[in-house]
Amino acid sequence: MALIISVSINHTAIASEKEPEAFIIETYESDVTGDGVDETIELKGILFSESASYYREIWAEITSKHDEHWKITYGGGYEPVLQFVDLNHDQINDIFYQSPTGGSGGLYTYQLNTLANEKLTDIPLPEQRYIKGSFQENFNVTIQITPEGKPIVVDVKDRADDYIRLGIYDTEGNLLKPKSVMIDPIAFYDPVLISKSKGYGLKSYQQISGAYHADQLGTIETLWYYEDNEWIILKTDWVPTT
Repeated sequence: MALIISVSINHTAIASEKEPEAFIIETYESDVTGDGVDETIELKGILFSESASYYREIWAEITSKHDEHWKITYGGGYEPVLQFVDLNHDQINDIFYQSPTGGSGGLYTYQLNTLANEKLTDIPLPEQRYIKGSFQENFNVTIQITPEGKPIVVDVKDRADDYIRLGIYDTEGNLLKPKSVMIDPIAFYDPVLISKSKGYGLKSYQQISGAYHADQLGTIETLWYYEDNEWIILKTDWVPTT
């Protein structure tokens, strides 16, 4: 006859790390509704952990002097910042959010909202819809910014050894296989004053790399202006990596 012995073990509860609480990252005052009176904007967040610098949740709470409330949700990120600038040119400050993603590409998370006339609305940010680039014969790279524009030619002979090792060229500079360059999404937007009469626009920065991300060729810098509910390009510059 088998003897069954039941053993009862008292487990000691292990104290877990305290759950991080929401706190105010920054408090701002700005008239974002257009009523002539500043609203209070509290940028709040919850850290991933007590020892982390990454916010798993970020949001803004806006309160008017008449005790009306609005909330804008931003998701997660590092070092979030709000700016108040009239980018859609309705004479009312918009709410421009930015936060580094923390990745190696130097990318930021952005969001643009208007609360004009107490109606919370998203304003889509501009995007470059046509950029192409590829390796060409004799250690050259061409970058096409617009379909009709003249391509930019970048001499990459100083990187020849690397590209030969990677099998893109032979030692004579003959292209061994078709290969496109790496085109990052827009990494950074910066509000800039176009002129006193036109007001503010955005300047965007978009990195172009060669065979791999660290192989930086240059940056496309574009000046944008919001007009008739859309972003138009005022100017685009190619800035080679030195």
